[in-house]
Order: sequence, then structure tokens, then C-alpha cells
Amino acid sequence: MYSVIIGCSPARTVREGGNNLGEPAHLNDEERLDWLRLIRSENIGPRTFRDLVIYYGGVRPALSALPGLARRGGSPRPPYICSREEAERELKSARTIGVEYFMLGEPDYPSRLQMIGDPPPVVALRGKLEALKQPLIAIVGSRNASAAGVKFAERIAHDLGEAGFATVSGLARGIDAAAHRASLSTGTIAVLAGGHSRIYPAEHVELLDKILVNGAAISEMPFTREPRAHDFPRRNRLISGLSLGVVVVEAARRSGSLITARFAGEQGREVFAVPGSPLDPRSEGTNGLLKQGATPVTDAADVIAMTEPILGRSISVASAEEPPQPQLESSDIPPDGERTRLMALLGPAPVSIDDLVRYSNTSATTVRSVLLELEIAGRLERHGAGLVSLR
Repeated sequence: MYSVIIGCSPARTVREGGNNLGEPAHLNDEERLDWLRLIRSENIGPRTFRDLVIYYGGVRPALSALPGLARRGGSPRPPYICSREEAERELKSARTIGVEYFMLGEPDYPSRLQMIGDPPPVVALRGKLEALKQPLIAIVGSRNASAAGVKFAERIAHDLGEAGFATVSGLARGIDAAAHRASLSTGTIAVLAGGHSRIYPAEHVELLDKILVNGAAISEMPFTREPRAHDFPRRNRLISGLSLGVVVVEAARRSGSLITARFAGEQGREVFAVPGSPLDPRSEGTNGLLKQGATPVTDAADVIAMTEPILGRSISVASAEEPPQPQLESSDIPPDGERTRLMALLGPAPVSIDDLVRYSNTSATTVRSVLLELEIAGRLERHGAGLVSLR
């Protein structure tokens, strides 16, 4: 018999006759199954899990109470309660691909994540646990990113990695993918919206494999869960919860990245925003964050200066030499045609023609042809040093 106390501090396990209240929880296999069963049962989220455990004094008593609670609450049918067999099946399937489960309060549960108001009782981790023990900075932004936005995300992720940080992002297209790629060698964390066997978007399975070499993927969802629309905000709270701060590179007015920034503010994390052209809709959200008091970011040193007091130590910034630029693979480009890809990369912010060739994964001849079309149509502006932008 055991009870667990869950509050703002990590969970603790208290066994009959034991006196280990001040020590991290060490759950046995049966207890771990009970935790998984409760969080996988119907209508049980992180806050409900916590309230049930506090009220009933433990996970197993809470499981036993579910049918009576549903009946008294007016449910016309018994609630779905995850069975022991189903929990065992999930654990077994996950472990076949190297996924391990950590319960809130266990020693290896991510330390900053357990500080948020609604930490997931159970997280599933694949990859290098050590990556989550580095100082973490989230980098998020538009899926339909400009070439300038992608380049900045790569640069800041690379420089933060060289300074000893690991990056956190959501494995999405655009800014997320750029941040992950630029920090593959120094460590990056992909926070999944679905389960570990349902990677989204599907074309980033290969990118995730590269992430796992020095980094990790983490999810609170069941192993086989297909991500749904309402799962992405839940994922976003983990992105910010794991991190010291969140850097928003590009974000439209209504953007999932702004949801991540809001969670960061609520969780007491630093919120950083990259200033953008007021003519580019992709910068409307980031410029709005700056008006609301977010810290402006133009390089990694801005992030480091704000996080040094939190870490209690000074951090040296890597030299400003241009980082090696990772090549985008054809699978990372939406199959909408070369012209559509190029148009998505262009905006009011000047970008080099070389970057357009690299980020669009097409030939220089094709890029120059499309630019010529735009110029003849009066939609292109040429700047010095081979830079172009949309009018």
C-alpha cells in the first residue's frame, strides 16, 4: 500500500512503515502500471490525476473510486478504465523501440517540467536522457517560414548549442525543423504531439532518427496516439515547460507559437521574440510579443544574457563565424511545386539568392527564372550584395 502527494513540488512516495518523504519516488513495476492505468483512463488529465491522488491518498485508491465518481456525477455508463493488460501492452510495445516511461517525482523525470502547474504524471522518452539535463531553450515559429526566418533559427540554434544549451522544439515544418537540424550535434529535444509510434509530420521520421543520436523525443500521449488538433496546445505547454525560455522566430497573429509563448509567461519562463518586418504577416505575432514586453533577440548572446542569472553561472558565446548550414532534404519540402516553394520563402525581409537555392532545394537556374518573373511583374525588389525581397 502506498500514497503519493502531488503539489507544486515533485511527487513523493510514502510506503507503510517508511520514512522517505524527503526522497524522490522510486516506483516498483506494479505502481508504475497503476500510474499508467490512471492517466490513460477516460476523462483523466494531469490536473484531474493530481486531484484524485490527493483526495484518495494514492493512485490505486483513485482507480477504484472512478466508477462511483462517474455514477454520482450522472454518467449514464461506467467510465472507461485502462486495464492492467492494456497498460502492460503499451509499455511492452514502447520498449521495443527504446521508449522509457518516467513518472512525476522519479529521479529522471525532467526537473523543470515538474515545476509547471499541470505537469504530465507520465512522460515517455526516447533517445538520450542526458540531453534533457542540459540547459534547454525552446525555438519555435512559423511552419510556412521565410528563408530569412529559417536562416536565423539555424544560426541561433547552432550558437546556443555551441554555448552548451540544447534546443527544444515541436518537430513541425519550418522554424522547428530548422532549429532541430542546426543543433543535431549538440543536442535537441523533439516534443511530440502524438505517441512515439505516430510521428507527425510523417516526413520528419528521418529527422527524428537523427535527433535521437545526441538528443531525445518526449511525449505524454499514449504510444499509438494519432495527434489531433487539441493535442498541439498540450504539446506546446511541454515545450515551454521543459525550457528556461522560449524564442519565437516568426509567428502570425493567430499562431501555435504564440500559444507556446503564453504558456511560457504563465510558467515563469523567459519569452524572447525576433523582430521582423511590419510588412510580413509572419512577423505580426512576434512584433506583438515585443510590444507586450518580450525580450528582443538578434543573436544567441541576448538569450544567454537573460538565462545566466537563472543558471547562476556565466556562459561564453561562440565565435560569430557562419555556422555550417544543414542541407534540406527533398522530403522536407511540401510537394506544391518549385514556384510555390520559392514564393513561401520570400517576404519583405531581404534574403540572399544563395539561401533561396539552398532552402528551396532547387536549382539556381530555376530560382533566377522565378525571380525574373517576379521582377517583370513588379513584385521583386533587389538590394545590394545579392539580396532580394518581395515588394
